[in-house]
Amino acid sequence: MENLNTQSAFISTIAGAVAKKEALFEQSKARYFVRSMYAGAMLVLATAAGVYAADYINIMNPQVGKFIYSFLFAFGLSFILFLHHELVTSNMMYLTVGMYHQLIKPKKACQILAFCTLGNLLGAIVAALLVSNTGAFSHLTAESFIVTTVAGKLSKGLMQVFIEAIAANIFVNIAILGYLLAKTEFAKLLLVFGAIFMFVFLGYEHVVANFGSFAMVAFSSYESDFIQVIPVLLAWVVAWVGNYIGGGLVMGLVYAWLNDEGLSLRD
Repeated sequence: MENLNTQSAFISTIAGAVAKKEALFEQSKARYFVRSMYAGAMLVLATAAGVYAADYINIMNPQVGKFIYSFLFAFGLSFILFLHHELVTSNMMYLTVGMYHQLIKPKKACQILAFCTLGNLLGAIVAALLVSNTGAFSHLTAESFIVTTVAGKLSKGLMQVFIEAIAANIFVNIAILGYLLAKTEFAKLLLVFGAIFMFVFLGYEHVVANFGSFAMVAFSSYESDFIQVIPVLLAWVVAWVGNYIGGGLVMGLVYAWLNDEGLSLRD
């Protein structure tokens, strides 16, 4: 393990975060799991507000709803960051950097990622079950924003899902890195909102967001013919792998390498 006194600010911050995650995981898996559940739930709450607002705005101007949805969804990651919840797609970056710099053993990192994924999934499902039975989602139609969005995602080929999942988690971890390295709260929020807005507006694939949005349609009163178990599971698995490549390798591993000890330029 690197001497903390020789680490860059980036590695020092990651080291502190990884140590806290591992310690909580070891001390209380139940508490770690609940923090993971809350992360999945936060994205569902942000998605619910976003898609409802999109339907409302689209009545007046069909070109504006997607902008509103993308903006409101960004609150979900902000909630997660400021309330210290555990999101697997950001942990992909944290734990990969941790493994590269020998801050955590690979076996433990894989255990935390698996546990966090399950927590995110259960939290998203519970929140989706709650939200889908509220008045705002009691009259979904084939034209509703959430229905057309999920139908579009499930109509994509798996290669497209894979590529878009890589891109999505590059954006997400740009947001995370910006949050970690920015000096002011305003700068942190600006970077988070900018990066998250971009990936959502582009329609890229984020596995935890998809946990929630797919479940919201499945639990709603709308009878869809595109929510089927095998296609949904395949879409989730492929998105998870793509997200890991984008967040864990493209952002995490590369930034870990860029911040090797002894370099004159480090974050």
